[in-house]
Amino acid sequence: MCIDYRVLNKLTIRNQYPLPRIDDLFDQLQGSAWFSKIDLRFGYHQLRVHEVDIPKTAFRTRYGHYEFLVMPFGLTNAPAVFMDLMNRVCRPYLDKFVIVFVDDILIYSKTKEEHEKHLKLVLEILRKEQLYAKFSKCEFWVKEVQLLGHIVNENGVHVDPAKIEAVKNRSTPKTPTEIRSFLGLADYYRRFISNFSRIAVPLTSLTQKNKPYEWGLKQEEAFQTLKQKLCDAPVLRLPDGNDDFVVYCDASNLGLGCVLMQRGKVVAYASRQLKIHEKNYTTHDLELGAVVFALKIWRHYLYGTKCVVFTDHKSLQHILNQKELNMRQRRWVELLNDYGCEIRYHPANARLLELAWRT
Repeated sequence: MCIDYRVLNKLTIRNQYPLPRIDDLFDQLQGSAWFSKIDLRFGYHQLRVHEVDIPKTAFRTRYGHYEFLVMPFGLTNAPAVFMDLMNRVCRPYLDKFVIVFVDDILIYSKTKEEHEKHLKLVLEILRKEQLYAKFSKCEFWVKEVQLLGHIVNENGVHVDPAKIEAVKNRSTPKTPTEIRSFLGLADYYRRFISNFSRIAVPLTSLTQKNKPYEWGLKQEEAFQTLKQKLCDAPVLRLPDGNDDFVVYCDASNLGLGCVLMQRGKVVAYASRQLKIHEKNYTTHDLELGAVVFALKIWRHYLYGTKCVVFTDHKSLQHILNQKELNMRQRRWVELLNDYGCEIRYHPANARLLELAWRT
């Protein structure tokens, strides 16, 4: 049963409790080979509503007037409140061998012996807190597990085949709304797609206000290319420690793109379209902007470590020693100085990006 609580939600003070970043969750799994996933039974209903707030949940049916004694679905703060509860319950094991995302609990271990110990600890704490799982939706002692639309195993993370099938069956968008729907799905997996923003330009342009919807050859090509890249998405390596990171950066008049690699394997792709003011940048500033973009987006990997950044713009390798810089370049150089990165020139950068896509 789902009640329309839109009026109540408008009057509710939002709980800004942060949900975890999906990329951060995946990073914790590096080196894990055994997994168990526990799905709580009617998760929200296992949390009681404060007595003074029970009347606020009231609803009427032809059978009479009812109020929820437990937290119902549809309340704006339900995910945040339940996430807070689960984090408090699993706090001793978070970031060690447990991942929690709302009502899903993932236990991960490097060895079979470790996994037995970890699983017992989690089941014991759930019993203590009187939280109940739905056995038919749980998975125990598996080598591969589905997590938030991805498949994770000891080799890395890749796109869920069920999502790939959904992409294959997508028909050509007929309206801007349908384009946004497709781009929303594709964007969720953009870390798997090299030059995502650059490829998507013909599609995103049709979602702009007051622009006529004209589906042409460029749009069809972009649509089919994104579908194909999603279907052929590689297995991405889970980062192993903070060493041996290499970044490849590139820029054009369409956008910025970069690849993060570790020991010859792709960890992630990132890209974005140029902002309006950036379209007036010189080639030098665009290429430097691509480096800054990569360092910012992967700060949690690269800050405080030594890494190598490759660019196909030769003059950038001397940027830290240049004396005549404009204000924008000075700000960016200050940021570069915070990182232990070495900028190197590689004339075949574009080719390396393509090779990285294939690995």
